[in-house]
Amino acid sequence: MNRKMDVMDVNGGGGIMDFIQRFQQLQLQRDSSDELIKDLLIYSEHVESSLRQENQHLRGQINDANLDLADATKSRRELQQRVKELEHQVGFVSMDNDHLKNYNPYVVVLIDGDGCHFKQDFVNRGIDGGKQAAYALRSAILTECHSHAGEIEVIAKVVANLGGLAKAMRRDGCLANEATLKDFTLGFSQGMASFDFVDVGHGKERTDTKIKEAIRWNLRNHNCKQIVLGVSHDAGYAPFLDEILRDEASRRRITILEGTPSVRDLTNSGLNILNLNAELFRAEKLVDKAHRETTPLVTTSPVSTVAGMSPLPPPSATPVNSTSNGPNGAPSYATAIKSASPPPQVTLPFQPKPVKAPTTKREKPAPWNPGARGLDPPLVVNQASLENIKKRKDSNKLCNNHYLRGPCAKGDACCFEHKYRPNENEKTAIAFLARLNPCTNGQDCEVDDCIYGHHCPSTNDGQCTHPYCKFKPWEHPPNTKFRPTYQWLDEE
Repeated sequence: MNRKMDVMDVNGGGGIMDFIQRFQQLQLQRDSSDELIKDLLIYSEHVESSLRQENQHLRGQINDANLDLADATKSRRELQQRVKELEHQVGFVSMDNDHLKNYNPYVVVLIDGDGCHFKQDFVNRGIDGGKQAAYALRSAILTECHSHAGEIEVIAKVVANLGGLAKAMRRDGCLANEATLKDFTLGFSQGMASFDFVDVGHGKERTDTKIKEAIRWNLRNHNCKQIVLGVSHDAGYAPFLDEILRDEASRRRITILEGTPSVRDLTNSGLNILNLNAELFRAEKLVDKAHRETTPLVTTSPVSTVAGMSPLPPPSATPVNSTSNGPNGAPSYATAIKSASPPPQVTLPFQPKPVKAPTTKREKPAPWNPGARGLDPPLVVNQASLENIKKRKDSNKLCNNHYLRGPCAKGDACCFEHKYRPNENEKTAIAFLARLNPCTNGQDCEVDDCIYGHHCPSTNDGQCTHPYCKFKPWEHPPNTKFRPTYQWLDEE
């Protein structure tokens, strides 16, 4: 009874439509769940596909990486093996290099014989003296090598203008015969197989050039342990040495061999200085003793000539009368002595009275001859034209070669002016300015139309007027006076 009532209550509460509605709601939820599941399955499939592709890609990369690793490992092992082999080779090469560097080590002595001179005792003994000088030089250098003396070879080269040196030594009075000097040089070259005395002939630059090139060559040779330079007299080597000695190691390989005292520029360079004057070299420069002025001697004799005075007149005699005469009427010696005025007494120092010295005609000195080429033809320069030419600067400067010897071989590549048309005065001014630059061949120049100077053109009345003259002292007349700014004063 009760159960029937429950069914009826249900039916009476809405009937079948409620179930249908509830079923539809459930159906919608189920459809939504199905859609969700379907979307989840589609998404999962997409993710799985992406992961599968990425996994495949990563597997490929891992495979490539494994191959690369295997190859790198193989290459590394090969390189390690190669490095070991090369290390062994480097060790051998280093040993060979050290052996080669220390094989036949030597010290080279380069002497500018125009200014660094051996003691006269050696020179006067000719061939024997030359040999003894060579032995003494080698011994002195090896002494400086200390414990390495047994391994070191000494090479020596003296470079000089032998003719000019012989003349200078004769003027100095230390050489009687030029053949003696020649014999000395032969003995020096014969004394040791590695010793040479080289005659380069006339021209200062020839000696300099030969020595400078020898310095460059030996400095590049690692077997050369030391370069000893006999150039203490010449400041011209200082700029050259500063140029080529760029590091401390190369500077330590240079030593200045001192004959005459080292010039200031070389002393300031900080190079080692070796003095062998006690054994080998003379410390004094050669001088022209023939032109030295001698000072007159002064004595206290009453009848002597005091410097700056005329000779005193002979004592004057008083008239002699007949009673003072001798038996023959002639004045006796005693009478003459008594009647003569006493001689004047001269006490030094004595201020002489001004006396006119008799005028004597002095012979004109012979014109100065600078050398084989002689004097350059004189130029009469117009000062205004000279100033106009000197005002030109940089690329506006006139080309000396073009206007004096033209046309310029450089053509358009020349950095100087070619188009200007100078007048005759200006051409002379150009020639004068060109002559202020020394010719590299000096008096040995054989070019007839050479535009450069072969001696100083600025010397006037014994004075070099150019403050920065480029010519060496010997390219001026003897006893020329220079400005304080002259660069070669140390060579005087």
